Amino acid sequence: MNAINFLVCGVGGQGTVVASDILSNVGLASGYEVKKSDVLGLAQRGGSVISHIRWSNQAVHAPMVGLGEIDYMLAFERLEAVRRLPYMKPEGTVIVNAQEIHPIAVTTGQMAYPSPSQILATLQANVAHVYEVNALATALTFGSSRTVNTVLLGAISHFFPASASIWEEAISQVIRPKLLELNIKAFHAGRALMEGDSQ
Repeated sequence: MNAINFLVCGVGGQGTVVASDILSNVGLASGYEVKKSDVLGLAQRGGSVISHIRWSNQAVHAPMVGLGEIDYMLAFERLEAVRRLPYMKPEGTVIVNAQEIHPIAVTTGQMAYPSPSQILATLQANVAHVYEVNALATALTFGSSRTVNTVLLGAISHFFPASASIWEEAISQVIRPKLLELNIKAFHAGRALMEGDSQ
């Protein structure tokens, strides 16, 4: 294994950069060389936010990942997942949050937002492994939509041998102490969402 390539994508304000920081910390704690790059496109106006993260057993010389090279996509919003499909390996894995945040083109009537079934079908037609999780609904059970990112990290943690304690420590390095317990609970809730899932 030379590298594991991740793409975290969503909309400004969803906590995608925090999630990518935590994912990077987990890679470092697991003994990998790690590189990360964030692309913030008008993030504070609800624009797209993309992070590339690379874990490798060898030296990583560039943080950006090319088209067709992503192993795992963590998508915070449905349409963003579709928009980033060109980056995915056909045998890759997409975890997509069942949430819609309409871009300006939709709110102004210039385009229609695809139905959830259309989006899921498009993802499944292009990538071997697709998992849709309702991270927002899960986060709201803890009283805060701001834990969507740690719910999604819990979901992706299902695919890696790193122990829960490694993920918890990585979360503690990024999340403020007063919010840490809430986010740890959200992480474990996201992890539980994937138990027994065989899609």
